[in-house]
Amino acid sequence: MIILHHIPQSRSMRVLWLLNELEVTFGIVAHPLDRSLRAPGFLSLSPAGRVPALEIDGERMFEATAIIEYLCERFPERGLGRTPDDPDRMAWLVWLHFSETVTGSVDILHRGWAAGAGELMRDELARLRVAYDAIEARLSTPLENRDYLLTSGFSACDIAVGQAVYMARHFLEPDDFPELAAWYARITERDSFAEALPAEGAARLFMQERYEVPDG
Repeated sequence: MIILHHIPQSRSMRVLWLLNELEVTFGIVAHPLDRSLRAPGFLSLSPAGRVPALEIDGERMFEATAIIEYLCERFPERGLGRTPDDPDRMAWLVWLHFSETVTGSVDILHRGWAAGAGELMRDELARLRVAYDAIEARLSTPLENRDYLLTSGFSACDIAVGQAVYMARHFLEPDDFPELAAWYARITERDSFAEALPAEGAARLFMQERYEVPDG
């Protein structure tokens, strides 16, 4: 049995999206974003008190990219991972973990907005633009089938980076990045993405659609 511990719109959303794509049976335990994540019971699943946490066959995992890598190896039939002998393995690993570069900027921007730290947000928005530049450059490479981050087609790294961009769009829309914007629209048309979105009225990480930089 697979159980995902989840807060909508957080990093656990990318694991939920992947589980939907894998078409495996799983359950969800929803958590509020509060001090209950510091309770001993949850810390036994995720010692930093963060989602995602995954229970699987009596074991537990934490850290989103580690969970994604394991699930792709555990369920290879959907073709969302890349094996060590695959020419795209190196790129798959790089882009899977690049999702944390994007999300790291989101974390700082969210905290900066809550603190009214406009200068901090402007600095981090510049870093986020650099990350968007990297995705744009990757998708602009004139190779066959570069509709996705890998030449070999859609994979879990599109899910991981795509969900990171979903979070980042609350602070910076990719309007100046045409290939990124087209790719994002392409991957978020998938039913698996729609099924990972927060339900109406559910607790969520982002209470606003867009967070503007405050003065100061």
